[in-house]
Amino acid sequence: MIIEYQSYKFVISFLEDAQLPPYKGSTLRGGFGHAFKKAICVFRDRQCTDCNLKQTCAYSYIFETSPPGETSIPGFGQYEAIPHPFVIEPPLDRRTELKTGEGLEFGLVLIGRAVKYLPYFVLAFERLGELGIGKGKRKYALQKVICNELNIYEPASRHLTTGSVKQIEIPETYTFDVVEDVVENEELALHFVTPVRIKYQRDSVVDLHFYILITNLLRRLFLLNYFHGVGHEPGWDHREIINEAKKVGIRLNQLQWHDWERYSNRQKTRMKLGGLIGDIVYYGPITPFKPLLEAGELLHVGKGTSFGLGKYIITK
Repeated sequence: MIIEYQSYKFVISFLEDAQLPPYKGSTLRGGFGHAFKKAICVFRDRQCTDCNLKQTCAYSYIFETSPPGETSIPGFGQYEAIPHPFVIEPPLDRRTELKTGEGLEFGLVLIGRAVKYLPYFVLAFERLGELGIGKGKRKYALQKVICNELNIYEPASRHLTTGSVKQIEIPETYTFDVVEDVVENEELALHFVTPVRIKYQRDSVVDLHFYILITNLLRRLFLLNYFHGVGHEPGWDHREIINEAKKVGIRLNQLQWHDWERYSNRQKTRMKLGGLIGDIVYYGPITPFKPLLEAGELLHVGKGTSFGLGKYIITK
């Protein structure tokens, strides 16, 4: 299974003094959705479900992708929602006061077919700068967009170079009894940079067992590929994969629960979005799961990934 993606860096500078929260993922993501719709929507007072343009609309595809009501996927059962085909990676510095002229950088990962919508994302982030972000809706200017260390967009030229895509390759099948080079007691260390929010059997996970992590990675990668990629189903035996993952234990657990809130303009309410951050070390037969783990390192894991949640780094 191959998942296509591309990563970008957006560089902005503030046109006035700004006050932002320590974690800026919710600020960027919340305002971005509104700016995206404002920039391209023809019928702004109409819901996507009632719009006769939804099948060809960029906003509908990016933000309102929804499954048929009774659809289920073998191995996953009834699913609640389709993951968005993008991840906003906010800056990790916790500055809350930014002066006029100060800059800020954040990342954007586009997944599958969303890569071709890059011009819409650039337009939306420019519009977001005009609308303003943070307390008092402070305005900013988009300075440039960078991809693979190359400057692909500057507002002065209005020229955008889209470039090629990268690929993540994940095995179509897993046959554990013939996997070579399996070390029974190898270690895997993960550092969760942003809060990871995972639910297992409808409860929020506070003990991140390896099989729970793998279950969530399987689900996310499958759905991203199914709805935003080539659309075919890999020949995974989900039960076998999860049973094998249960052979991997926890050697060191330094994950801690971190609470934070965001205000949802769409739902007109404050939402609690706590999750686990810190370090965890697993031990056992890790090798067969490395392609899944490396994919998750790029595409995040858990809930709220479009806000930048669930970002981890493989440190060992």
